[in-house]
Amino acid sequence: MPTHKTRKGSLQFYPRKRIDKFIPSVNWAPVKTGEKGLLGFIAYKAGMASAIVKDTTEHSMTKGKRIIVPVSVLEVPSMKIYSVRFYKSGKVIKDVVVSNDKELRKKLKISKTQKNLENEIPKEFDDIRLLVYSVVKQTRIKKTPDLAEIAMNHDNKLDFVKSLVGKEISISDFVKTNLVDVRGLTRGKGLQGPVKRFGIKLKFHKSEKGVRRPGSLGPWHPARVTFRTPIAGQLGLFTRIHYNQKIILTGKISEKNINPKAGFNHYGNISSSFLILSGSVQGPKKRQILLTPAIRPTKKQNKKQYEFIELVTS
Repeated sequence: MPTHKTRKGSLQFYPRKRIDKFIPSVNWAPVKTGEKGLLGFIAYKAGMASAIVKDTTEHSMTKGKRIIVPVSVLEVPSMKIYSVRFYKSGKVIKDVVVSNDKELRKKLKISKTQKNLENEIPKEFDDIRLLVYSVVKQTRIKKTPDLAEIAMNHDNKLDFVKSLVGKEISISDFVKTNLVDVRGLTRGKGLQGPVKRFGIKLKFHKSEKGVRRPGSLGPWHPARVTFRTPIAGQLGLFTRIHYNQKIILTGKISEKNINPKAGFNHYGNISSSFLILSGSVQGPKKRQILLTPAIRPTKKQNKKQYEFIELVTS
């Protein structure tokens, strides 16, 4: 029987085009956790490093020993609430703007008058979500804030929202969890050919009509080029999710300084709070990242226990 080779290029992701916004939208229905707090937090990628940790995982072959783990360092400045969205039957019935900070003028057209949340609460609603923005001026990378809609997990969501309006939300208000999903955009590579974009093989060097292209764009009928055909187009700047990233350490830079002497390459020094995750994170330096609790945690990742000792950068 003839051997069958798997196709080049996954059909799972379609269309392969540039995303419209840097922080992707989230389907909050499967994001469930037993802990109370916010289910999302905005972070910024500072870079990768190596962490020297003590493995305290039960039944691990390296238990009690020092090991080196590749990690990603994220800066997590505070957030503030821009508006409170009341939902009913999956639709927004009222959006109450509760902030008119001047840094928002770089991003939105804001009103000079601020509404009182108590007077704007609708009579009937079944869910509340928050439109938050990062206080990015705490960092040294830019001044324009980023906005994202996040959900929360609480017995009384309205009282929880009232306690956060007008205040800076820190990473401690994020749900207490060991595993997080990292949602963000990959590094943009622009227009690329089918060899790099889909991984097809080069044709024989004497082939006509090009070597770095597919042998056929499809049959005569249907008389069109289908989306399954590997052709040139946009590569990168796609929405991707990294599942089950282990949180190794979180803290404030004022309490524990993890900055290298020369700062992180192409980023500089972290000046607010930070988060150290095991593994890599998509996107270049300074990329916006949205952290959410793991929607499908695995036993292998969940049982890992690391005691942070030192961060080593190149």
